[in-house]
Amino acid sequence: MNTFEFRTVPALVVEFGGARRLGAILRERFAQKNLCLVTDAFLHKSGMLAPALDSLREAGFAVQVIDDVVADPPEDVVLAAAQRARDAEAEVILGLGGGSSMDVAKLIAVLAGSDQALSAMYGVGNVAGPRLPLVQMPTTAGTGSEVTPISIVTTGATTKAGVVSPQLYADLTVLDAELTLGLPPKITAATGIDAIVHAIESYTTRLRKNPLSDMLAREAFTLLTRNLLPAFANGNDRAAREGMLLGAMLAGQAFANAPVAAVHALAYPIGGIFHVPHGLSNALVLPHVLRFNAPAAAPLYAELAAIAVPDASGSDEARCAALIAHLESLAVATGIERRLREVGITEADIERMTKDALLQTRLLVNNPRDVSEQDIFAIYTAAL
Repeated sequence: MNTFEFRTVPALVVEFGGARRLGAILRERFAQKNLCLVTDAFLHKSGMLAPALDSLREAGFAVQVIDDVVADPPEDVVLAAAQRARDAEAEVILGLGGGSSMDVAKLIAVLAGSDQALSAMYGVGNVAGPRLPLVQMPTTAGTGSEVTPISIVTTGATTKAGVVSPQLYADLTVLDAELTLGLPPKITAATGIDAIVHAIESYTTRLRKNPLSDMLAREAFTLLTRNLLPAFANGNDRAAREGMLLGAMLAGQAFANAPVAAVHALAYPIGGIFHVPHGLSNALVLPHVLRFNAPAAAPLYAELAAIAVPDASGSDEARCAALIAHLESLAVATGIERRLREVGITEADIERMTKDALLQTRLLVNNPRDVSEQDIFAIYTAAL
């Protein structure tokens, strides 16, 4: 067995309706008073957060809501939010929302808790200072950000950078599937496929694959592939929503320790340049990266096929092909875009995207098969 290290959040609460008694859940663990809730304007204005806010205030927390998080958050949004947290004399940070809200919450916790500059944190293991106590509560079943030590920031017009450090693990994660009831079908599909990608890439990652991450990835893949279409078809299917939320979290725990690879590397330029949501960006390149990886990873893909396509038989290559066909059928069934051209990408864009994807060395090094510039160009061309 290879030597490995496994880390995750120290505490996890899974409770349907947990948002309605969030104050009590947090008060059991935190004596502090000043809490900053980090979210987006839609969630705040929709009234969806009202039960959580009422519960927090009833428990004696003075709550400052920071609701200007946007998708693919840029540096100026992160820095402005951190300053608001400092001005409010924040003592606890709560990320409540999608992946972007939780990513920003992580960075606010370290920026408001130390004097280190954000620019010095980019990369792996570069967070040096302490942080404020951090709680994460997702409202979508996709990113797994609630249990990862990763935060992605938009650093320029089309570029992104990651902060990866153990300090970004939350002190507590709360999963309340009630918050995901009624999530629009297209968002359900895109975020769900994002989580499926996390499970697949963790299970086949090259450098840090380990027995614990494998166990989590398999269970995540089982829950996600079993529940995606029921959750898509009926946004109020409690069992399906609970399965999706737990599956996304397990996939997050898996890839936090056995990192993602080329699917994500090729997805980043799609999101950065064309502002395509992250989950959809992954879905657009997923089958094409899997076909490229098949010569190196077919046996592992065949093991996942046994979960999603149990009737598949034959060689590893045949079962791998059945897995890819099944994943493509999920995209067809949900009606999400399947080709790059459907989101406004043209052949003329591929060279620029290839150059950008090639810079994602943090991810490409994990891929089960070496990926060259020519390979990336060919994958994008196949996905066009």
